[in-house]
Amino acid sequence: QVQLVESGGGLVQAGGSLRLSCAAASGRTFSGYSMGWFRQAPGKEREFVAAVAWTGGMTYYADSVKGRFTISRDNTKNTVYLQLNRLKPEDTAVYYCAADLSVSRMTSSFDLEVWGQGTLVTVSS
Repeated sequence: QVQLVESGGGLVQAGGSLRLSCAAASGRTFSGYSMGWFRQAPGKEREFVAAVAWTGGMTYYADSVKGRFTISRDNTKNTVYLQLNRLKPEDTAVYYCAADLSVSRMTSSFDLEVWGQGTLVTVSS
């Protein structure tokens, strides 16, 4: 089972950018897995942000981030990225990476095979 480690979170001003990374733990691989990003803001439920299929050819986004966030993956590095642009204070949340063999489950469920520990993104106004 793949294990995931997120990085790249931090404090940024509104309008700024960050790039989050999610890497497979040493010796692990993403082979065959769809990957996704989710977030949970303080006092709110976890929500889907973006997902990418194993081949990287299909991507999916929440309406709230379309046009601002970009998900991508480098299977040679066993890493998936989330580029966050034009950040807003309401984007403040812990961002989680997840992996599952089903991309449809990735976009419709939280019952996924593997979750990372999360990385905090704070956007100041």
